[in-house]
Amino acid sequence: MRNSSPSLQGGLGGQNIIIFASGAGSNALEIIRRLHLVAEKQVKVALIVTNNPSAGVLNIAREHGIPSLVIEKERFFRGDGYLPELSAHDPRLLVLAGFLWKVPNSLIEAYPRSIINIHPALLPKYGGKGMYGDHVHKAVIGAGEKESGITIHYVDGHYDNGDIIFQARCPVEPGDTPSSLSKRIHQLEHRHFAEVIEKLLQN
Repeated sequence: MRNSSPSLQGGLGGQNIIIFASGAGSNALEIIRRLHLVAEKQVKVALIVTNNPSAGVLNIAREHGIPSLVIEKERFFRGDGYLPELSAHDPRLLVLAGFLWKVPNSLIEAYPRSIINIHPALLPKYGGKGMYGDHVHKAVIGAGEKESGITIHYVDGHYDNGDIIFQARCPVEPGDTPSSLSKRIHQLEHRHFAEVIEKLLQN
């Protein structure tokens, strides 16, 4: 489903999501705020997972009374992928919101088409290993692109490769720097990511 929102079907009752984030957690905060607006429909962020013990997203978890889990590389990639801890929350979706590790096959197999990621460019361009944050924006500006944007997609076994759920676009302005373009991209992320999650939960 390229360049379009997910279809609206069914209801939202009794569904949990788990957010994975590695940094400040601005997208996680927007998702939490959005889901608070539909709290009567029993949708909630059940767990926040990070690979960074000093990530700002942990403060967001504490402030909102959400359990958190700090994971380590060996168990995540070569162990059980923390499946017991994740499955205990019975998640409908695993949401990657600025999570910088590749998701292991154990999780992809356990949650088929139930793991989504947001990428700060218009895939299939400017995706792949090492393409995150300012690395993406530098590449977009360096290539002389006239527009950039965000892509929300399902996660498969390859970097930034799963089926596209939604895209939104913005111009690349003359004189843009990675920092200025990043601010425009963040606005798109905060405007659309939580809404797309809510619509996916309605399917």
